[in-house]
Amino acid sequence: MNLEYFHLIDRIAELRIEQRSITVEALVPQTSTIFEGHFPGYPLMPGVLLIETMAQTSGWLLIALMQFQRMPFLAAVKEAKMRSFVTPGETLSVEATVIHEGSGYTMTEANIKSGGKLACNATLTFRHVPFPHPDLRGHMEVMARQIGFPEQMIHG
Repeated sequence: MNLEYFHLIDRIAELRIEQRSITVEALVPQTSTIFEGHFPGYPLMPGVLLIETMAQTSGWLLIALMQFQRMPFLAAVKEAKMRSFVTPGETLSVEATVIHEGSGYTMTEANIKSGGKLACNATLTFRHVPFPHPDLRGHMEVMARQIGFPEQMIHG
């Protein structure tokens, strides 16, 4: 994880196209400027970044399902629940599964576990559109390679 740059996924652990699901791993850094204010003396991963981690996980799944032809953008967060604190140094396992799609939108269910314990979960909705700019697609291709996205799916 590189919190300051919103790079929240370290690697794809398993991509299951047939089941329309994905599992990724992310290591919460020991130090980050974010923890200086959240909270002094008791650093915690902000809930909004946990939601973003689930959104990025879901996004990589959708990019794979759409064969890197469209870019998903988070449109809604529903039923988000923070169930336990996440602290620096924890290794997170993040899962996402498609539960509904149609009319240019896709819904996923996602969760984050740490040490096998559920830390948070949410239902997320995404709007997907053609990549709006070649630079964004190029950046996404670079990021995909860094996290172990299957090379044959990156048409770049």
